[in-house]
Formats: sequence, C-alpha cells, structure tokens
Amino acid sequence: MNTRKNQRNLTSSQRTRFVEAVLELKRSGRYEKYVRTHAQYFTSDGENGLRVAHMAPTFFPWHRQFVLYFERDLQLIDPSVTVPYWDWTVDNEESSALWSADFMGGNGRQSDGQVMTGPFAYGNGKWPITFGVTDEKYLTRNIGRPDRPIRLPTKAELDGALALGTYDTAPWNSAPGTQGFRNRIEGWTVSESKGGYLHNRVHQWVGGHMIGAASPNDPVFWLHHAFIDLIWVRWQRLHPKSGYLPMKPMAGSDRERGRVISADEPMPPFNVKPSEMFDHRPYYRYEE
Repeated sequence: MNTRKNQRNLTSSQRTRFVEAVLELKRSGRYEKYVRTHAQYFTSDGENGLRVAHMAPTFFPWHRQFVLYFERDLQLIDPSVTVPYWDWTVDNEESSALWSADFMGGNGRQSDGQVMTGPFAYGNGKWPITFGVTDEKYLTRNIGRPDRPIRLPTKAELDGALALGTYDTAPWNSAPGTQGFRNRIEGWTVSESKGGYLHNRVHQWVGGHMIGAASPNDPVFWLHHAFIDLIWVRWQRLHPKSGYLPMKPMAGSDRERGRVISADEPMPPFNVKPSEMFDHRPYYRYEE
C-alpha cells in the first residue's frame, strides 16, 4: 500500500527521489500533459459549459484522480515515490524546509519573480516552462505577496471548514450563496485582506505560476493538493453520514444542468465517476 507522508517527515533520500522522479517526468515530456489538462478544465461560473475541476462539487474527486494519475506516472520512474503533502497550517513561513534548495527551491527574485534556487530553477536547465498563461520560460513565485501581504490559512480556519456538516449546496458554484464544506475549502475571494478562504489563498500566497489555470507548472502544486485531498479524508471521517452532493443529476429545468456532475456521472477527461473516488483507501493511505 502506497503511503503519502507529510513533507516535513521525509528523509533526505525520500526528498531526493521525489524530486528526481518529477524532473525525469519533465525531461520525458510527460509533465506538460498535467499542466495542459488542469488549464483545459479550469472553467469558471461565468463561462458556458461543464464545470468539473473548479467551482463545482467535483473539485475534490476530480483532483483526487488528477493527483493519483500523476503519482502513478512518477511510480513508473521510481516505484518508491508517493506524493507528499504540505500542511500549510504548520509549515507557514518562507523559512520552512519545504522551500530549501534540495526540495522545492525558494522564492522568486524581486525584479521578475524568477525562482533562482533549487532543482526547479530555470538556471539549472531542468525546468523550462513550455505551457503557461504568461510568456516567462522560468518558474516564478512571489511568496507572501509583499505588495499586498497575505497569510496562509490557520488551523482554526481549517477546523471551522471541517466542522461544516454539508458537503455542498445549490447553485454548486463559487458564489457566496453556495454554502458547505467544498466551497469553503476551495475558497473564492471574499476580500483583499483575506484573499480567499483556504485552497485559493495558498495558491495566492505562493504566487507566480501557482496563480491561475496553469498552476501545476510549480511542483509545489502537488504537495498542496495532496493536503487538500487529506482534508477531504478528514471531513469524511468527521461526517460519516454526510456524503457528496448532488447525488442525482440536475433536473431538466435546473440552470446548472449540464454544468454540474452528480455522484454517478463520469468526470472528463478521466471517464471516472465521483462515486468511484469517494474512498481513497484502495489506492493509498496517509501517514498523519
């Protein structure tokens, strides 16, 4: 059974093997499919068509499948590798070992945001950005967003979201009227000072390529989403009688019909139903 660990508990060898597998996936050209897929399925409330990766109940099961596919690709390179998770309620400073030169590398430089240290720095020649929403060929970060400082979510904020007993509610999008666990965790901006609830604020705190549809360009994306997945696991433990919603397809008169996926409808591009992803235990476990 594959075990995903907190990144702070990885041995030096485990950190190295994870990084080397990610670099090899990049060298082979297979990494870009994850960046492109994430960008392709980033559909917002204001756009027409299906919402599946974001601003929809499928946020959790879609990303569970997405990270699992990535993990399996890494394991074709090194079977010992699993995706570690980043608990940003604990490792919430730029000085965290997460950002060391032998792991994720550090912040971007002030002039252009270019990451200059670590294995994913452009200067090391192993991490060119080939698909993105901007033209930079180098990885960028802007940790903490100094011009408008924000902080990472706290344990108290996370606990507050975990206490919500309903998974999601109509209209199943990012609007404030959509109450429940999924929209609180996913986190759409409520004010400039807060910069969003939880998941989105982490993307904003890292900055650079982590902002926007092509966020998997920054490998820390995977550690963030492994923790998001673990948060879903924790919510399921706390609320065993409260499951995914909506369970049934939208009625023909519902404005969200064709835009929101119910429990037993397939999620593109995986052709996997949300219900098939409710239980992570057939695939991996978490060391907490």
